[in-house]
Amino acid sequence: MAKRFLSFMLCLAFFFTMLFPGMVQTVGAEEKKKLAESELYSKSCALIDGESGRLLYGKSENVPMANASTTKILTCILALENSKEDEIVTVSENAAAQPKVHLGMKKNEQFYMKDLLYGLMLESFNDCAYAIAEHIDGSAESFAKRMNEKAKKIGCTDSYFVTPNGLDGKTKEGEHHTTAQDLSRIMRYCAWNSPQSEVFLTLTQTRNHSFCDMDGKSFQVSNKNAFLDMMNCAITGKTGFTAKAGYCYVAAVEESGRKYCVALLACGWPNNKNYKWADAKKLFQYGLENYHLYEPGKNAFDFGNIEIGNGYQKCTLKEWGKKSKVQLYSEAAKQNLTFLKADWDDASLQKEINEICMVPVKKNQKIGEVSYCINGEKVYSYPIRTVNEVKEWDLNSLGKAVMEEFLP
Repeated sequence: MAKRFLSFMLCLAFFFTMLFPGMVQTVGAEEKKKLAESELYSKSCALIDGESGRLLYGKSENVPMANASTTKILTCILALENSKEDEIVTVSENAAAQPKVHLGMKKNEQFYMKDLLYGLMLESFNDCAYAIAEHIDGSAESFAKRMNEKAKKIGCTDSYFVTPNGLDGKTKEGEHHTTAQDLSRIMRYCAWNSPQSEVFLTLTQTRNHSFCDMDGKSFQVSNKNAFLDMMNCAITGKTGFTAKAGYCYVAAVEESGRKYCVALLACGWPNNKNYKWADAKKLFQYGLENYHLYEPGKNAFDFGNIEIGNGYQKCTLKEWGKKSKVQLYSEAAKQNLTFLKADWDDASLQKEINEICMVPVKKNQKIGEVSYCINGEKVYSYPIRTVNEVKEWDLNSLGKAVMEEFLP
């Protein structure tokens, strides 16, 4: 009896497989996209598309957490954008007092900004961070204000920076923290969207750097980002550790036009400093294996025209009572828009054009919005604007049209 029942169930399963093959394929596709949280050591992590900024994978990605020296990528990019590499930085007592890891600089010693940035990013020196911050804004507190303003402009939603080196800090507004998704957004900006991105990448890819202070004392720093040798497509990264934050890491890779950022927070504590390399590699491989480059194409942003009544483009009686055509365009058509898309993602173009547009219509007037969406989430949004204007009929324009029609 049991054998007959088993045979019946197997036949039934085979029947449904043949009748509804799509069901089996759908399950397979869903399984392919899953990366179990249990496979990752990090308490919080994010993988984002470096082009669009879209979240591709997250684990507690919006939970605020300490992020240690990964903070220094923001300090670095702000220094690159607000100073010159040959500026001379004088070390303050406060900067010289910063704990290890440090360069060991002394009060009143002087360095070129460029050399301190190498110390900041290659060796993660805490005193370099304070010397840089104080040089740019006079104090670490003022520089922290700059950091928070920049984070908001980048698109961070739950970050608050107190120290330029990422060591624990607290004010009445809160404790020093970020989220994995915010940290990946900052890295995306540093690697690709800042006017100083090229310099940032060159600096963080440097393996060794030798320099002297203004008195001729020599120093040498070496890059501690071992991940540069773990994946051929790795282009930048920054480690971090404090007893509170645990091991942290943020990095970017680029391969065949595809860009990815990963941020890891609380990725183990001693003696598990290699967990961050394992998680970073697993997340990047997940992105590379499942996401391909998708290009909407310029034809997707062809909006044609709309017709407007009670107006004119040429002040003649032939225009009276007729509808005027208004051509539409969007800057999206001029952009080479690309983003990462998986086979299971649903891509769609949404156009919102005002149904009622009254005269007068000005040239370059916003008349709607076009958005490219993935699974209902907006990836890119651009305003739809008018190419030409339509003026409104009034007594003066009507009189002018009549005179031109009947008077020689």
